[in-house]
Amino acid sequence: MDDIEDPLGPLDPSFAVQFQRDDRRPKCQLYLISPLDVGGDFPDRLRRALGAGPAAAFQFRVKDVDQHKAAMLAEPLQRICAEHDVAFLVNDSISLAKRLGADGVHLGQDDGDPREARAVLGPAAQIGVTCHDSRHLAMEAGEAGADYVAFGAFYPTTTKEVRHHPHPVILSWWATVFEMPCVAIGGITPVNAPPLIEAGADFLAVSGAVWGHDEEVAMRRFGQLLA
Repeated sequence: MDDIEDPLGPLDPSFAVQFQRDDRRPKCQLYLISPLDVGGDFPDRLRRALGAGPAAAFQFRVKDVDQHKAAMLAEPLQRICAEHDVAFLVNDSISLAKRLGADGVHLGQDDGDPREARAVLGPAAQIGVTCHDSRHLAMEAGEAGADYVAFGAFYPTTTKEVRHHPHPVILSWWATVFEMPCVAIGGITPVNAPPLIEAGADFLAVSGAVWGHDEEVAMRRFGQLLA
């Protein structure tokens, strides 16, 4: 859904101009998302990346893989994240997150309800929800017990097919009205990230900008940007 189709209506772009981040709100942090292929030397790449720059979370995202194989692929990555004090979240699958004892799960709009995830994973789990460009969906996710909401895609991306393109002002609105963190996602690079940080993003979710390049160089660049 585009902004104008949101039941709450479009946001005034000038809202972003007036936005000032609350000093009590933590600085924006990096949220890494895995490529679809996490086999081969990817564990070594993840270790190098986390050694080169800070990340708050890592999302394990694979498709068309049965749960047994997914668990085998996830286990070394989960250990590496634990070594670097990085939260390990599973994309889409509440049952896989439960099987792995993951730190949490990220749910698309068709991947389950945050209430179900909470019941299965427990009170300490971090539960995120994709909300595209909709303030309405984001508020529904918050009411259902999500720990963060994700808006995007802000920029063109080849990581996944997208139909929703929010404006950065949605981050400003969310950070002004709610304490719950918001994640910006979609084609984010060290070059185009500053407007999202300035607009109020609590996390930048990145994948191709790191794994499509030298991961150590990319992580250092993001680290310098977010310092």
